[in-house]
Amino acid sequence: MRTGRLIAACLLLATAATTAPAAAGDAGQRRPAAAPDRFTHPGVLVGKEQLAFVRTKVQAGAQPWKAAYEQMLGSAYGSLARTPKPRAVVECGSGSNPDHGCSDEREDAIAAYTHALAWYISRDARHAEKAIELMDAWSATIKDHTNSNAPLQSGWAGSVWPRAAEIIKYTYDGGWPSSGRFATMLRTVYLPEVINGAPSKNGNWELIMTEAAQAIAIHLEDRDSYDKAVAVFEGRVPAYFYLKSDGPQPAYPPRTSIDTRDELVAYWHDQSAFSWDGLAQETCRDFGHTGYGVASVAHVAETSRLQGVDLYPRLKDRLRHALGFHTRYENGAAVPSSLCGGTVKKGLGPMTEVGYNALHTRMGLDLPSTRQYTEPRRPQGTEHHYVAWETLTHAENPS
Repeated sequence: MRTGRLIAACLLLATAATTAPAAAGDAGQRRPAAAPDRFTHPGVLVGKEQLAFVRTKVQAGAQPWKAAYEQMLGSAYGSLARTPKPRAVVECGSGSNPDHGCSDEREDAIAAYTHALAWYISRDARHAEKAIELMDAWSATIKDHTNSNAPLQSGWAGSVWPRAAEIIKYTYDGGWPSSGRFATMLRTVYLPEVINGAPSKNGNWELIMTEAAQAIAIHLEDRDSYDKAVAVFEGRVPAYFYLKSDGPQPAYPPRTSIDTRDELVAYWHDQSAFSWDGLAQETCRDFGHTGYGVASVAHVAETSRLQGVDLYPRLKDRLRHALGFHTRYENGAAVPSSLCGGTVKKGLGPMTEVGYNALHTRMGLDLPSTRQYTEPRRPQGTEHHYVAWETLTHAENPS
C-alpha cells in the first residue's frame, strides 16, 4: 500500500513538472503536497482548536464573535424551522439560469454548516439534528447535476457540505446513522464533477472545484483524490495571481491550449499591462468573481494547514499581494488608465477574513489595505454561494 502511495506521489510530481512549471515567485518552494498519512477531523476549513477558540469568545460575550454568532443565529440559515428542499437532479445553467434547485442546494448546504457551528458553540442538540436533517434529505435524494454550470455548482455546494459533516460526525455524540449514505453522495454525485478541475474556464472555477475536491477527499479519507486536488490547485494559483517576479507576463493556464501572449491577454480579460503584484486573471472581469478565487485559495491553504501540510508559506506572497491589490481599490484608490482601461467593477465581498487572519494574525504580516477593508465590515456574514460566517470562525483566531 505504501509503495502505491509513493508511486502516486511520483506521478503527481511529474505531472506538476510538465503542466505547471514553477513561476519565479514560487522558486525553491514547489514540492509534492501529499495527503497526510492520517487525516485530521474535523479538518475542513475549521478545526477543533479554532472551534474551541470561537466558543470561548462567544460564551464570554467578546466582540466581534458575539455579534457574528448572533448574526448567524438570526439569519434564515440559522432557523430551526428550516425545511430542506432536495432534488434528484439539480439543473444549473450559466449564471444559474435555469435555477432548478441550484439556490436551494447551496442554501441548504450553508444552513447545514450554520447549524453545525451553532451546535458546537451552544451545545444545543437541536442544531446538530437540524444539520443532520438537511444533510440526510439531500443524501437520500440527489443523483446528478446537469447543464453548463454543473461543475461550478458542485464546487460551491461540495465545498460546504463537508464542513458541516466534519463538525457533526466528529463532535456530536448523539449519533448520525446515515453518515455513510452522505459520504456515498459526496463520492458519487459531487467528486466526479470537481476532481478534474476546469482548465479552460475562468480561474475561479478551478479554484472552487479544487476546494470542494480537497474537502470531500478529507471527509472520505481518499488520499489519491486529495493529492490530485492539491496538484491541480498548485498549478492554477500562479496562473491566477501575478507577481512581478514571474517576469513580463503571468504563467499560462495549465492544461489548456493557451500558449501565445495574445491568447493570454484575451484570457486575462484584455489586460495587457502586467505591472502590479497581486493582479488576478479576473480582475478586469469584476472583483466579485475574483473574490471567489481569493477565498478559495485561502480556504485550500487553511484546510491544508489543518491537515499538517501547510501551503501558506509558499502561497503567502501571491495571497497577500492579491488581497492588498484588490482591497486598495475597494478602499477608494484611483484606478490607473493602464489597469482595466481605468475602470474596475468593485464588489469583492466577504472574502478576506480567512486569508487576512492567516497572514496577519498567525504569520505577523502587515496588510494595511486588507485591514482597512476587513475590520470595519465585521461581522461579515454570507455571500450565498459558499462563503459563510468567516468573521465568526476566523477573525483574530490564532489556532
